[in-house]
Amino acid sequence: MRVLIIAQYFPPDMGGGATRAFNVAKGLTLADCHVTVITAFPHYPTGNIPKKYRRKLLSIEYEGNIKVIRTFVPPLASKGFVRRLILFVTFMITSLFAFPLVGKIDVVWAANPNVLSAFPALFYGIIKRCSVVQNVDDLWPEELYELNMLKERSFMARLAEVFARIAYNAVAAITPISPAYVNTIVSKYRVSPRKVHVVLAGVDTGRFSFDTSITSKKGKGKFIVLYIGAFSPAYNFDQVFEAAKLLISHPDIKIVIQGGGELAPLLKSKVKKMKLTNVEIIDKIVSREEVAKILSEASVLLLPLSGLGSIEMGISSKLYEYQAAGKPIICCSSGQPGRYVSETKSGIVVKPGDYRALAKTILYLKENPEIAEKLGRSGRQYVENNLSIEKIGLKMRKIFETLIQRTR
Repeated sequence: MRVLIIAQYFPPDMGGGATRAFNVAKGLTLADCHVTVITAFPHYPTGNIPKKYRRKLLSIEYEGNIKVIRTFVPPLASKGFVRRLILFVTFMITSLFAFPLVGKIDVVWAANPNVLSAFPALFYGIIKRCSVVQNVDDLWPEELYELNMLKERSFMARLAEVFARIAYNAVAAITPISPAYVNTIVSKYRVSPRKVHVVLAGVDTGRFSFDTSITSKKGKGKFIVLYIGAFSPAYNFDQVFEAAKLLISHPDIKIVIQGGGELAPLLKSKVKKMKLTNVEIIDKIVSREEVAKILSEASVLLLPLSGLGSIEMGISSKLYEYQAAGKPIICCSSGQPGRYVSETKSGIVVKPGDYRALAKTILYLKENPEIAEKLGRSGRQYVENNLSIEKIGLKMRKIFETLIQRTR
Protein backbone atom coordinates (compact mmCIF):
# COMPACT_ATOMS: atom_id res chain seq x y z
CA MET A 1 0.00 0.00 0.00
CA ARG A 2 1.25 3.47 -0.94
CA VAL A 3 0.24 6.23 1.47
CA LEU A 4 0.66 9.98 1.04
CA ILE A 5 0.59 12.07 4.24
CA ILE A 6 -0.04 15.83 4.14
CA ALA A 7 1.34 17.38 7.33
CA GLN A 8 2.43 20.98 7.75
CA TYR A 9 3.95 20.02 11.11
CA PHE A 10 6.45 17.17 11.10
CA PRO A 11 9.61 16.59 13.17
CA PRO A 12 11.84 18.41 13.97
CA ASP A 13 8.82 20.71 14.54
CA MET A 14 7.55 20.26 18.06
CA GLY A 15 3.97 19.75 19.19
CA GLY A 16 1.38 17.01 19.20
CA GLY A 17 0.49 17.36 15.52
CA ALA A 18 4.06 16.75 14.38
CA THR A 19 4.47 13.82 16.76
CA ARG A 20 1.20 12.24 15.67
CA ALA A 21 2.08 12.55 11.98
CA PHE A 22 5.51 10.99 12.49
CA ASN A 23 4.21 8.14 14.65
CA VAL A 24 1.54 7.21 12.10
CA ALA A 25 4.04 7.44 9.25
CA LYS A 26 6.51 5.19 11.04
CA GLY A 27 3.76 2.81 12.14
CA LEU A 28 2.57 2.47 8.55
CA THR A 29 6.08 1.66 7.33
CA LEU A 30 6.26 -1.06 9.99
CA ALA A 31 2.95 -2.35 8.57
CA ASP A 32 4.60 -2.75 5.15
CA CYS A 33 3.30 0.48 3.63
CA HIS A 34 5.29 2.81 1.38
CA VAL A 35 4.94 6.27 2.93
CA THR A 36 5.57 9.70 1.41
CA VAL A 37 5.12 12.82 3.54
CA ILE A 38 4.60 16.34 2.18
CA THR A 39 5.44 18.79 4.93
CA ALA A 40 6.68 22.35 5.43
CA PHE A 41 10.22 23.47 6.12
CA PRO A 42 10.83 23.15 9.88
CA HIS A 43 9.35 26.29 11.43
CA TYR A 44 7.15 25.60 14.46
CA PRO A 45 6.84 27.40 16.82
CA THR A 46 9.60 30.01 16.46
CA GLY A 47 9.62 30.55 12.69
CA ASN A 48 13.39 29.98 12.58
CA ILE A 49 13.84 27.98 9.39
CA PRO A 50 17.24 26.19 9.18
CA LYS A 51 19.72 27.68 6.71
CA LYS A 52 19.80 24.63 4.44
CA TYR A 53 16.17 25.27 3.43
CA ARG A 54 16.43 28.97 2.72
CA ARG A 55 16.07 30.22 -0.86
CA LYS A 56 14.43 26.92 -1.83
CA LEU A 57 10.92 25.93 -2.79
CA LEU A 58 11.37 22.20 -2.17
CA SER A 59 13.66 19.75 -0.45
CA ILE A 60 13.64 15.93 -0.53
CA GLU A 61 15.01 13.84 2.32
CA TYR A 62 14.43 10.51 4.05
CA GLU A 63 13.53 9.59 7.62
CA GLY A 64 14.36 5.89 7.57
CA ASN A 65 11.97 4.41 5.02
CA ILE A 66 9.79 7.54 4.93
CA LYS A 67 10.21 9.85 1.94
CA VAL A 68 9.83 13.44 3.13
CA ILE A 69 9.18 16.29 0.69
CA ARG A 70 9.51 19.67 2.43
CA THR A 71 8.00 22.82 0.92
CA PHE A 72 8.32 26.54 1.48
CA VAL A 73 6.60 28.49 4.28
CA PRO A 74 7.57 32.02 5.38
CA PRO A 75 9.79 32.41 8.49
CA LEU A 76 6.98 33.47 10.81
CA ALA A 77 6.56 32.57 14.47
CA SER A 78 3.24 30.89 15.25
CA LYS A 79 1.82 33.87 17.11
CA GLY A 80 -1.76 35.02 16.84
CA PHE A 81 -4.45 34.16 14.34
CA VAL A 82 -3.17 36.20 11.38
CA ARG A 83 0.36 34.77 11.32
CA ARG A 84 -0.95 31.26 11.73
CA LEU A 85 -3.39 31.81 8.89
CA ILE A 86 -0.59 33.03 6.62
CA LEU A 87 1.41 29.88 7.41
CA PHE A 88 -1.62 27.64 6.82
CA VAL A 89 -2.54 29.21 3.48
CA THR A 90 1.06 29.22 2.26
CA PHE A 91 1.46 25.52 3.00
CA MET A 92 -1.87 24.70 1.34
CA ILE A 93 -0.45 26.25 -1.84
CA THR A 94 3.19 25.10 -1.71
CA SER A 95 2.24 21.53 -0.79
CA LEU A 96 0.87 21.27 -4.32
CA PHE A 97 4.34 22.05 -5.74
CA ALA A 98 5.39 18.54 -4.67
CA PHE A 99 2.97 16.94 -7.12
CA PRO A 100 5.60 16.02 -9.78
CA LEU A 101 7.60 14.22 -7.04
CA VAL A 102 4.71 12.06 -5.83
CA GLY A 103 4.27 8.79 -7.66
CA LYS A 104 1.29 6.47 -7.60
CA ILE A 105 -0.60 6.42 -4.29
CA ASP A 106 -3.52 4.42 -2.91
CA VAL A 107 -4.73 6.74 -0.13
CA VAL A 108 -4.06 10.23 1.24
CA TRP A 109 -4.06 10.98 4.98
CA ALA A 110 -4.52 14.69 5.79
CA ALA A 111 -2.66 14.85 9.09
CA ASN A 112 -2.45 18.57 9.93
CA PRO A 113 -3.31 21.40 10.21
CA ASN A 114 -6.81 20.40 11.17
CA VAL A 115 -9.45 20.76 8.42
CA LEU A 116 -7.21 22.92 6.19
CA SER A 117 -4.92 20.02 5.26
CA ALA A 118 -7.93 18.32 3.69
CA PHE A 119 -7.97 20.74 0.77
CA PRO A 120 -4.51 19.95 -0.72
CA ALA A 121 -5.19 16.31 0.21
CA LEU A 122 -8.42 16.37 -1.82
CA PHE A 123 -6.49 17.80 -4.77
CA TYR A 124 -4.10 14.84 -4.65
CA GLY A 125 -7.01 12.46 -4.11
CA ILE A 126 -8.84 13.71 -7.21
CA ILE A 127 -5.76 13.71 -9.47
CA LYS A 128 -4.49 10.37 -8.18
CA ARG A 129 -8.03 8.91 -8.03
CA CYS A 130 -7.78 7.66 -4.47
CA SER A 131 -9.53 8.10 -1.12
CA VAL A 132 -8.73 10.91 1.33
CA VAL A 133 -8.83 10.50 5.11
CA GLN A 134 -8.95 13.53 7.45
CA ASN A 135 -7.14 13.42 10.78
CA VAL A 136 -8.46 15.45 13.73
CA ASP A 137 -5.89 16.31 16.40
CA ASP A 138 -7.96 19.21 17.76
CA LEU A 139 -11.46 20.44 17.09
CA TRP A 140 -11.10 23.36 14.69
CA PRO A 141 -12.23 26.13 14.75
CA GLU A 142 -13.71 25.39 18.20
CA GLU A 143 -10.28 25.50 19.84
CA LEU A 144 -9.68 28.98 18.42
CA TYR A 145 -12.76 30.22 20.26
CA GLU A 146 -11.47 28.80 23.55
CA LEU A 147 -8.07 30.47 23.10
CA ASN A 148 -9.67 33.82 22.18
CA MET A 149 -7.98 33.78 18.76
CA LEU A 150 -11.32 34.01 16.99
CA LYS A 151 -14.70 35.37 18.06
CA GLU A 152 -17.29 32.64 17.83
CA ARG A 153 -19.96 34.65 16.00
CA SER A 154 -17.67 36.62 13.74
CA PHE A 155 -17.59 36.40 9.94
CA MET A 156 -14.24 34.56 10.07
CA ALA A 157 -15.70 32.02 12.50
CA ARG A 158 -18.65 31.33 10.21
CA LEU A 159 -16.27 30.99 7.27
CA ALA A 160 -14.04 28.59 9.25
CA GLU A 161 -17.04 26.42 10.12
CA VAL A 162 -18.04 26.32 6.45
CA PHE A 163 -14.54 25.06 5.59
CA ALA A 164 -14.81 22.46 8.35
CA ARG A 165 -18.18 21.22 7.07
CA ILE A 166 -16.88 20.97 3.51
CA ALA A 167 -13.73 19.13 4.57
CA TYR A 168 -15.46 16.65 6.89
CA ASN A 169 -18.08 15.77 4.31
CA ALA A 170 -15.76 15.64 1.29
CA VAL A 171 -13.32 13.09 2.69
CA ALA A 172 -13.95 9.34 2.72
CA ALA A 173 -13.16 8.86 6.42
CA ILE A 174 -12.16 10.81 9.54
CA THR A 175 -9.68 9.68 12.22
CA PRO A 176 -10.06 11.78 15.40
CA ILE A 177 -7.59 11.18 18.23
CA SER A 178 -10.26 11.26 20.94
CA PRO A 179 -13.71 9.69 21.33
CA ALA A 180 -14.91 12.99 22.82
CA TYR A 181 -14.58 14.64 19.38
CA VAL A 182 -17.06 12.31 17.68
CA ASN A 183 -20.29 13.95 18.80
CA THR A 184 -19.21 17.43 17.62
CA ILE A 185 -18.06 16.11 14.24
CA VAL A 186 -21.22 14.08 13.68
CA SER A 187 -23.88 16.41 15.07
CA LYS A 188 -22.52 19.89 14.35
CA TYR A 189 -21.12 19.16 10.90
CA ARG A 190 -23.69 16.55 9.84
CA VAL A 191 -21.20 13.77 9.19
CA SER A 192 -22.19 10.11 8.97
CA PRO A 193 -20.93 8.28 12.08
CA ARG A 194 -19.84 5.42 9.83
CA LYS A 195 -17.09 7.66 8.44
CA VAL A 196 -15.56 8.32 11.86
CA HIS A 197 -12.86 5.99 13.25
CA VAL A 198 -11.17 6.97 16.54
CA VAL A 199 -7.43 6.25 16.39
CA LEU A 200 -5.44 7.34 19.44
CA ALA A 201 -2.11 9.03 18.79
CA GLY A 202 0.18 6.26 19.99
CA VAL A 203 3.87 6.37 20.89
CA ASP A 204 7.19 4.96 19.77
CA THR A 205 7.89 2.81 22.84
CA GLY A 206 11.31 1.88 21.51
CA ARG A 207 12.47 5.50 21.61
CA PHE A 208 11.70 6.05 25.29
CA SER A 209 13.76 4.33 27.95
CA PHE A 210 11.79 2.78 30.79
CA ASP A 211 13.13 4.16 34.08
CA THR A 212 10.86 4.36 37.15
CA SER A 213 13.44 6.01 39.40
CA ILE A 214 12.00 9.17 41.00
CA THR A 215 15.38 10.67 41.92
CA SER A 216 17.09 12.51 39.11
CA LYS A 217 20.72 11.63 38.50
CA LYS A 218 21.21 14.76 36.41
CA GLY A 219 19.66 16.91 39.16
CA LYS A 220 22.09 15.54 41.78
CA GLY A 221 19.42 13.77 43.78
CA LYS A 222 16.75 16.42 43.34
CA PHE A 223 13.09 15.61 42.83
CA ILE A 224 12.40 17.08 39.39
CA VAL A 225 8.88 17.89 38.21
CA LEU A 226 9.02 18.38 34.44
CA TYR A 227 6.80 19.85 31.75
CA ILE A 228 8.21 19.70 28.22
CA GLY A 229 6.44 20.98 25.13
CA ALA A 230 4.91 24.10 23.65
CA PHE A 231 4.50 27.26 25.73
CA SER A 232 0.94 27.90 24.63
CA PRO A 233 -2.27 29.34 26.14
CA ALA A 234 -3.66 25.79 26.33
CA TYR A 235 -1.59 25.34 29.51
CA ASN A 236 -2.03 27.01 32.88
CA PHE A 237 1.50 27.81 33.97
CA ASP A 238 0.21 30.20 36.64
CA GLN A 239 -1.09 27.18 38.54
CA VAL A 240 2.41 25.69 38.40
CA PHE A 241 4.05 28.92 39.61
CA GLU A 242 1.65 29.28 42.55
CA ALA A 243 2.31 25.66 43.54
CA ALA A 244 6.06 26.30 43.28
CA LYS A 245 5.65 29.24 45.64
CA LEU A 246 4.17 26.91 48.26
CA LEU A 247 7.06 24.47 47.75
CA ILE A 248 9.85 27.04 48.03
CA SER A 249 10.77 25.68 51.49
CA HIS A 250 11.60 22.29 49.96
CA PRO A 251 15.02 22.87 48.34
CA ASP A 252 15.19 19.32 46.99
CA ILE A 253 12.17 19.92 44.72
CA LYS A 254 12.77 21.57 41.37
CA ILE A 255 10.19 22.40 38.71
CA VAL A 256 11.46 22.51 35.12
CA ILE A 257 9.43 23.94 32.23
CA GLN A 258 11.12 23.34 28.89
CA GLY A 259 10.10 23.99 25.30
CA GLY A 260 9.32 27.04 23.23
CA GLY A 261 6.54 29.25 21.98
CA GLU A 262 4.90 32.63 22.20
CA LEU A 263 4.61 32.63 26.01
CA ALA A 264 8.33 32.14 26.71
CA PRO A 265 9.16 35.79 27.56
CA LEU A 266 6.07 36.08 29.78
CA LEU A 267 6.90 32.90 31.69
CA LYS A 268 10.46 34.02 32.35
CA SER A 269 9.22 37.40 33.52
CA LYS A 270 6.74 35.86 35.97
CA VAL A 271 9.33 33.51 37.47
CA LYS A 272 11.69 36.42 38.01
CA LYS A 273 8.98 38.65 39.45
CA MET A 274 7.77 35.95 41.86
CA LYS A 275 11.38 35.08 42.84
CA LEU A 276 10.79 31.40 42.22
CA THR A 277 14.27 29.97 42.73
CA ASN A 278 12.84 26.45 42.47
CA VAL A 279 11.55 26.97 38.91
CA GLU A 280 13.68 26.82 35.77
CA ILE A 281 12.37 27.95 32.37
CA ILE A 282 14.37 26.42 29.53
CA ASP A 283 13.45 28.12 26.26
CA LYS A 284 14.99 25.48 24.02
CA ILE A 285 13.53 23.17 21.39
CA VAL A 286 15.26 19.80 21.22
CA SER A 287 15.11 16.69 19.03
CA ARG A 288 12.80 13.76 19.74
CA GLU A 289 15.77 11.72 20.95
CA GLU A 290 16.71 14.46 23.40
CA VAL A 291 13.11 14.68 24.61
CA ALA A 292 13.20 10.98 25.46
CA LYS A 293 16.43 11.45 27.42
CA ILE A 294 15.08 14.47 29.31
CA LEU A 295 11.91 12.59 30.28
CA SER A 296 13.96 9.70 31.64
CA GLU A 297 15.90 12.08 33.91
CA ALA A 298 12.78 13.56 35.55
CA SER A 299 10.99 12.33 38.67
CA VAL A 300 7.42 13.32 37.83
CA LEU A 301 5.93 14.53 34.54
CA LEU A 302 3.43 17.37 34.49
CA LEU A 303 0.57 18.24 32.12
CA PRO A 304 -0.92 21.53 33.44
CA LEU A 305 -3.96 21.99 31.18
CA SER A 306 -5.95 25.19 31.53
CA GLY A 307 -9.34 23.48 31.64
CA LEU A 308 -10.68 24.96 28.37
CA GLY A 309 -13.62 23.03 26.93
CA SER A 310 -12.54 21.80 23.49
CA ILE A 311 -8.94 21.23 24.64
CA GLU A 312 -10.21 19.06 27.50
CA MET A 313 -11.97 16.90 24.91
CA GLY A 314 -8.70 15.80 23.30
CA ILE A 315 -5.84 13.65 24.55
CA SER A 316 -2.38 15.16 24.18
CA SER A 317 0.19 12.88 22.56
CA LYS A 318 2.48 14.13 25.31
CA LEU A 319 0.64 11.87 27.76
CA TYR A 320 1.63 8.77 25.79
CA GLU A 321 5.29 9.83 25.78
CA TYR A 322 5.10 10.48 29.51
CA GLN A 323 3.71 6.98 30.02
CA ALA A 324 6.33 5.40 27.77
CA ALA A 325 9.06 6.96 29.93
CA GLY A 326 7.69 5.05 32.92
CA LYS A 327 7.19 8.13 35.08
CA PRO A 328 4.18 9.09 37.23
CA ILE A 329 2.03 11.85 35.74
CA ILE A 330 0.36 14.80 37.40
CA CYS A 331 -2.45 15.82 35.06
CA CYS A 332 -4.29 19.09 35.69
CA SER A 333 -7.52 18.34 33.86
CA SER A 334 -11.28 18.23 34.23
CA GLY A 335 -11.92 16.35 30.99
CA GLN A 336 -10.76 13.54 28.72
CA PRO A 337 -7.01 13.74 29.57
CA GLY A 338 -7.76 13.40 33.27
CA ARG A 339 -10.11 10.48 32.66
CA TYR A 340 -7.47 8.78 30.54
CA VAL A 341 -4.81 9.13 33.24
CA SER A 342 -7.21 7.80 35.89
CA GLU A 343 -8.39 4.86 33.77
CA THR A 344 -4.83 3.80 32.91
CA LYS A 345 -3.72 4.27 36.55
CA SER A 346 -0.66 6.17 35.36
CA GLY A 347 -0.85 9.27 37.51
CA ILE A 348 -2.83 11.61 39.73
CA VAL A 349 -5.43 14.07 38.45
CA VAL A 350 -5.67 17.59 39.87
CA LYS A 351 -8.38 20.15 39.14
CA PRO A 352 -7.17 22.92 36.79
CA GLY A 353 -6.27 26.06 38.74
CA ASP A 354 -6.03 24.29 42.13
CA TYR A 355 -2.40 25.11 42.91
CA ARG A 356 -2.66 23.91 46.52
CA ALA A 357 -3.71 20.44 45.37
CA LEU A 358 -0.88 20.47 42.82
CA ALA A 359 1.69 21.29 45.52
CA LYS A 360 0.28 18.57 47.80
CA THR A 361 0.40 16.01 44.97
CA ILE A 362 4.04 16.81 44.21
CA LEU A 363 4.92 16.30 47.90
CA TYR A 364 2.85 13.11 48.06
CA LEU A 365 4.69 11.49 45.14
CA LYS A 366 8.05 12.60 46.51
CA GLU A 367 7.29 11.07 49.91
CA ASN A 368 5.80 7.86 48.48
CA PRO A 369 8.30 6.56 45.90
CA GLU A 370 6.71 3.10 45.79
CA ILE A 371 3.39 4.61 44.67
CA ALA A 372 5.15 6.82 42.13
CA GLU A 373 6.96 3.79 40.71
CA LYS A 374 3.72 1.79 40.50
CA LEU A 375 2.01 4.58 38.55
CA GLY A 376 4.98 4.82 36.17
CA ARG A 377 4.96 1.08 35.51
CA SER A 378 1.21 1.04 34.92
CA GLY A 379 1.48 3.78 32.30
CA ARG A 380 4.34 2.08 30.49
CA GLN A 381 2.52 -1.25 30.43
CA TYR A 382 -0.64 0.34 29.03
CA VAL A 383 1.04 1.99 26.04
CA GLU A 384 3.09 -1.13 25.34
CA ASN A 385 -0.08 -3.23 25.24
CA ASN A 386 -2.34 -0.82 23.41
CA LEU A 387 -0.67 2.23 21.85
CA SER A 388 2.66 1.28 20.32
CA ILE A 389 3.21 2.73 16.85
CA GLU A 390 3.14 -0.82 15.48
CA LYS A 391 -0.44 -1.26 16.72
CA ILE A 392 -1.48 2.22 15.57
CA GLY A 393 0.05 1.58 12.14
CA LEU A 394 -1.86 -1.68 11.75
CA LYS A 395 -5.14 -0.06 12.80
CA MET A 396 -4.66 2.78 10.33
CA ARG A 397 -3.76 0.35 7.56
CA LYS A 398 -6.99 -1.59 8.13
CA ILE A 399 -9.02 1.61 7.78
CA PHE A 400 -7.20 2.44 4.55
CA GLU A 401 -7.63 -1.09 3.16
CA THR A 402 -11.39 -0.92 3.70
CA LEU A 403 -11.59 2.36 1.78
CA ILE A 404 -9.44 1.04 -1.08
CA GLN A 405 -11.59 -2.08 -1.44
CA ARG A 406 -14.76 0.03 -1.38
CA THR A 407 -13.34 2.32 -4.09
CA ARG A 408 -12.43 -0.60 -6.30
